[in-house]
Amino acid sequence: MVEFVRDLLARGDKSFSFEFFPPSTDEGEVALWSALDELEPLKPTFVSVTFGAGGSTRDRTVAITGRIARHTTMIPVGHLTCVSASVAETEAVIAEYQNAGVGNILALRGDPPGGPDAQWEPHPDGLNHADELVRLVRASGDFCVGVAAFPDTHPASESINNDIEVLLAKQQAGAEFAITQFFFEADKYFDLVNRSRDAGVTIPIIPGIMPVTNLAQITRFATLSGAQFPAAFAAELAAVSESEVREIGIGAASKLCADLLEGGAPGLHFYTLNRSTATREIYTQLGLSASA
Repeated sequence: MVEFVRDLLARGDKSFSFEFFPPSTDEGEVALWSALDELEPLKPTFVSVTFGAGGSTRDRTVAITGRIARHTTMIPVGHLTCVSASVAETEAVIAEYQNAGVGNILALRGDPPGGPDAQWEPHPDGLNHADELVRLVRASGDFCVGVAAFPDTHPASESINNDIEVLLAKQQAGAEFAITQFFFEADKYFDLVNRSRDAGVTIPIIPGIMPVTNLAQITRFATLSGAQFPAAFAAELAAVSESEVREIGIGAASKLCADLLEGGAPGLHFYTLNRSTATREIYTQLGLSASA
């Protein structure tokens, strides 16, 4: 029986979830399943599996989410994008998810094949916006659909108000929860939530967390995603050793998580990069148990 994220969130308990990406090598496959095995005892509310640029990981994404659904206690959320796909091709992926026992989908427009700064060009027979994708998924079967939200303005957006208008449109199309892009300051999240509520957005907005364990890596990710990496934090990390970067980064992420939970966030979504250690260390610092 498929469990839906909307029902899990409606229970009112804090949601703790993890995100993974489909590996491209056999070694990466081993690392992924090792991380899943190590995080499963934490009893996440759900786990999500990303969809590669231009649909490049389509088969692996569907296969991994299906395997999670069939062979673990965890509830998978499969990603889906509008990039480089016709409506017919997108419908085929939705059917594959359904056949694999995956009932939860995160619907994203996705970045242009040339990167987030490239001009967006929809497929001539495809979809142009995430709300259209939400509507298509909801019309294709009994799915719970999540979407993205942005505490820092989306790279292609005119303003945070525009981002919120887009989020509202996705809710009106049938989205039932949102996960934010990662960010570094709790105030950014709460400002997004308050503005969204004022605009009529009622769906749960789960904050996305990516702990800093490597300065060059997080700087690159922040640039690609549009997340604003605080200058003072970057300077602090640039002045210490690699091992200290990791220690400071996990400490900062733990404090951010504590502030978010204390401020009323419905839970936390961890971008794991297919590794479990940092997430488990944050759980320990927060005093969370496997039954959280």
